[in-house]
Amino acid sequence: MKKSELKKLIKPIIKECIQETLLEGGILSNIISEVVVGLSSNQLVETKQPQRSEEDFKNTLREQKKKMLDAIGNDSYGGVDLFEGTEPLARGGKTGQSDASHSPLAGVAPRDPGVDITNLIGKSNKIWNKMRN
Repeated sequence: MKKSELKKLIKPIIKECIQETLLEGGILSNIISEVVVGLSSNQLVETKQPQRSEEDFKNTLREQKKKMLDAIGNDSYGGVDLFEGTEPLARGGKTGQSDASHSPLAGVAPRDPGVDITNLIGKSNKIWNKMRN
């Protein structure tokens, strides 16, 4: 018997067995239900907040301070601005909680620009190239 003849005989038998297994065994309905569950599940959508400029941040801060002063009364404390020259907290905490944090930048203000290292490589580019090679 040739290979093509054997294929013609076996292919319909295998096809029937697979169909029977999928339909009668409930495998096909399980696959379909899994796909439907996967399609109807909630999808996560990332929305990015627009970057606020420094000026917007300062304006918002001024507005919040003004609202706080209005809430306690402008005439209180002889009209003195209690929040003049204050900055927002770098991080919150509980009363009596120690400030010992394990972060290397624990004591640094969030808006601290840090050290400018842009010229570090520019002036000594030859040295860096020698070290790299």
